[in-house]
Amino acid sequence: QVQLVESGGGLVQAGGSLTLSCTASGGTFSSPAMAWFRQAPGKEREFVASISGRGAAYPSSVKGRFTISRDNAKNTVWLQMNSLKSEDTAVYHCAAFQGTYYTGSVRDTDFGSWGPGTQVTVSS
Repeated sequence: QVQLVESGGGLVQAGGSLTLSCTASGGTFSSPAMAWFRQAPGKEREFVASISGRGAAYPSSVKGRFTISRDNAKNTVWLQMNSLKSEDTAVYHCAAFQGTYYTGSVRDTDFGSWGPGTQVTVSS
């Protein structure tokens, strides 16, 4: 079974940038869509970005600041985060869509193979 592992998190000042990576081990990227989610303390897990044959999608909270990309040959998904804000502080997870046809779902229950996450802390 494919295992996903995230890296690249850290402490950054507001306005700064970070690039997160998600690498698959034990298999290859075969899912039609990959996504990033985040979870802040005391809050529900939140959709951040997805990438599929339909392109990339983002919620309004990160659109224009975050960019998701994918290289299937490298079994890696990236999340470039710019203009970071304190409200971006969270644990970031990548996940693979579990279905056959991706139609744009942002529900975390439609994704699996969750990685352990990487902490992003933005200081104001």
